[in-house]
Amino acid sequence: MQDIKVLGSGCAKCEKTASLIEKLAQEQGASVTVEKETRPEALITYGVMRTPAVVIDGQLVHSGGIPATTDIVSWFKQN
Repeated sequence: MQDIKVLGSGCAKCEKTASLIEKLAQEQGASVTVEKETRPEALITYGVMRTPAVVIDGQLVHSGGIPATTDIVSWFKQN
């Protein structure tokens, strides 16, 4: 199971990113947990300068906008 965190302020793009990841995970049959993280400390921990950002299993994989569908699906296939 992949642990996915969506980092951001809770803005519409952050919410959309989390929803899109959950939807695609379900469609792909991927086993994931999606957590929305809004604490400023989390952004600092991962060195995020632009949100939304996506962290998978402790590694920053995306920042600065809603990720492309193809990128999200590729993240599921890496594990």
